[in-house]
Amino acid sequence: MTTAPTPDGLREALRAIADPASGKDIVTAGLVEGIELRGSLVQVALLTDRAHAEAMEPVRRSVETLLSRLPGITNATAVLTAHKPPAPAAPAGGHGHGHGQKPPLLLPEVKAIVAVASGKGGVGKSTVAVNIAVSLARAGHRTGLLDADIYGPSLPRMLGLSRKPEVRAEKMIPLQAWGMSCMSIGFLVDEETPMIWRGPMVMGALEQMMGQVEWGPLDILVVDMPPGTGDAQLTMAQRVALTGALIVSTPQDIALIDARRGVRMFERTRVPVLGLVENMSSFACPACGHTSHIFGHGGARLEAQRLGTEFLGEIPLLLDIRTASDAGTPIAAAAPDSDAAKAFAAVAARVWEKVSGAGVARSSGPRIVVE
Repeated sequence: MTTAPTPDGLREALRAIADPASGKDIVTAGLVEGIELRGSLVQVALLTDRAHAEAMEPVRRSVETLLSRLPGITNATAVLTAHKPPAPAAPAGGHGHGHGQKPPLLLPEVKAIVAVASGKGGVGKSTVAVNIAVSLARAGHRTGLLDADIYGPSLPRMLGLSRKPEVRAEKMIPLQAWGMSCMSIGFLVDEETPMIWRGPMVMGALEQMMGQVEWGPLDILVVDMPPGTGDAQLTMAQRVALTGALIVSTPQDIALIDARRGVRMFERTRVPVLGLVENMSSFACPACGHTSHIFGHGGARLEAQRLGTEFLGEIPLLLDIRTASDAGTPIAAAAPDSDAAKAFAAVAARVWEKVSGAGVARSSGPRIVVE
């Protein structure tokens, strides 16, 4: 039987990697600034400065390779950090439990942060995230929408926004659309530019969009997560107090298997799963009104029962939803009385009920109350 990994154990394992500059192992050389362990996910911060960043890249890769092969670790990320080295006054044998100095949580003024995630791409997660956020704003809540998909940002098109955000006192001012504050990497780069970024750069960009943006006090921030289960999910779980996650799936089996993976990942990082939303649930023929279940029916409801989480609702498969998104006018704003907008509003209302009255501690310290 393998014992669960511990930060101290991981730190010991890292002694196998040498620091190219001093020839010592990276732990003795003081390069391991922090080890963050959430269940089976680990992130290591390696201390460097800009001048040595390139030389440290092979070390960073070695750390990821070594740790990801250890029993009990499913995902290992190493990032280079350029903080000033601590004063050498501290005694060498400190009892730091291998954690390093934990940075403060970002977004302290946001009362609830909800991640909208999916186990795979192509399930309409961004459409769901945008329309839920618009519905929350329409219900009178101070709402923010963060596009955490660095590789494929879709917010600019869906919201009809293409201008760059203003910078005031070294902080970006979120763009306003449909009554909410919005931020996306897509506002900062050209739509045609492919994002060929490595893990640490993605993490850096995501942290900047949380920490270097003037979000101000919000009732709720909806985060459109990238598909799958990777670095961005780990960064979100570590750097902000996520109130909960919403998993989007379609009714067919293969998407449900991926939804299961998404639920398990948030459980491993101790983020409460608020529930499942079934997107593209049924298709109503615009000509005759007949409803057909193209992708099967009721799969997400059954899956939610099996996973012990709430089924939050079904979103129909409607051409209007897609055309509204493509035109930059989310259906929840463009046609608030339509069936689709009502479906989004119902899910949004339930999400608000769960995050505002779910016994989630406010203001001081991390806002996730989970055992």
